[in-house]
Amino acid sequence: MPAAALKPKPLPTQSTAKHPVLFDSPYEPVVKRPLPAGRPREWYVTHNRRLKAMRLAIALLDSGIYFPAQARDEKIRSTAEEIGMRPPSDTTCHMVRAFMRYNR
Repeated sequence: MPAAALKPKPLPTQSTAKHPVLFDSPYEPVVKRPLPAGRPREWYVTHNRRLKAMRLAIALLDSGIYFPAQARDEKIRSTAEEIGMRPPSDTTCHMVRAFMRYNR
């Protein structure tokens, strides 16, 4: 008997199931830890900017904007306002589009 015939079939995932797969555990956010001390200020600024850009990119994807060309600065800023975040800078808006472009 071939080895492939002995392997059990994997469980369906959200993308392959015919019906939505329900998660068996409720979502819990990860416990926040303090940032490491002793780095230059620019590292902290860049780190926080990346986190903000990632949150905005996820919010845009959840709202149905899937392509960077659809995510103009005005749309990114209005999304930030909707989710209770301060308006992002031009650099952060550029980073949001970069996340959408390279994380496909």
